[in-house]
Amino acid sequence: MTVTETPAPPARAEDPGGRARRRAGRARGIRLALLVAFLVIFLIPVYVLLVTSFKPLTEADPGRAWALPEVWTAQPWRVAWEKLAPGIWNSVLLAVPGALISAVLGSMNGYVLSKWRFPGADVLFTLFLFGMFIPYQGVMIPLVQLLVKLNEVTQSLTGTPGVFYGAIPGLLLAHVVYGIPICTLIFRNYYVTIPDELIEAARVDGAGMLRTYRSVVLPVSGPAFAVVIIWQFTSMWNDFLFAVFLTGPQSWPTTVMLNNIAGAQTVPYSQQMAAALLASVPTMIVYVLLGRFFMRGLMAGALKG
Repeated sequence: MTVTETPAPPARAEDPGGRARRRAGRARGIRLALLVAFLVIFLIPVYVLLVTSFKPLTEADPGRAWALPEVWTAQPWRVAWEKLAPGIWNSVLLAVPGALISAVLGSMNGYVLSKWRFPGADVLFTLFLFGMFIPYQGVMIPLVQLLVKLNEVTQSLTGTPGVFYGAIPGLLLAHVVYGIPICTLIFRNYYVTIPDELIEAARVDGAGMLRTYRSVVLPVSGPAFAVVIIWQFTSMWNDFLFAVFLTGPQSWPTTVMLNNIAGAQTVPYSQQMAAALLASVPTMIVYVLLGRFFMRGLMAGALKG
């Protein structure tokens, strides 16, 4: 009897495409796991803030920071709002007009320095940039002296007390002047990306400097304005040093009021946590509203110039 050998099946050809897909899937999984881990690490302080803000004073203790409240209460939020509300309003009066004024001035400076060249433009731009590296502490004394002098001049001219030193207008002026260099840099780098042909075409049509700015440059400046407004609003809202030196108790912004929420004998941790969350809400709202333009404006300014 003859036994017929069955031929072995041919070896399966290895699928390079499938192997590449598996590697890509593993890489995506690792990236996702790392992102989730970083997100959890980032949100740990927020968790502590949130759960502590709903604890009564008897439970708000550093040794029980991770534990959920046994008794949930909104009393710390009510107390924090009562103490912080005047400072929040002062910060709104400071940050909203300050961010808008800084954005407008920075836009005009950036437009002139990028599209209307004149002798010494590069030197002037370099001097602008020097202003970014001057620390707050280095200008504090002369800044106070300047605002005091402005108060005296205002009082001598109008007969009413000055509104610069010890009040919101003086703090706003300091932040606007101090923010001009970074605002100019952002707008100048953004406007470099606008084709020069558009500016030349506007000139040929008879448009002057301001008409070209209003009709050609300003309509495409949304991302840059978003970057500057977020930057300046956050900087003004979170400022503490200028606020302490340049304002009085009636004009203290949020950061100073937040610093003053402390007990004489015991530390009201729940009130402090609630106040910290309240103080951070406006900046989060601004970023949520303008955040989608933020990276677009930064990257547009980084591609050229």
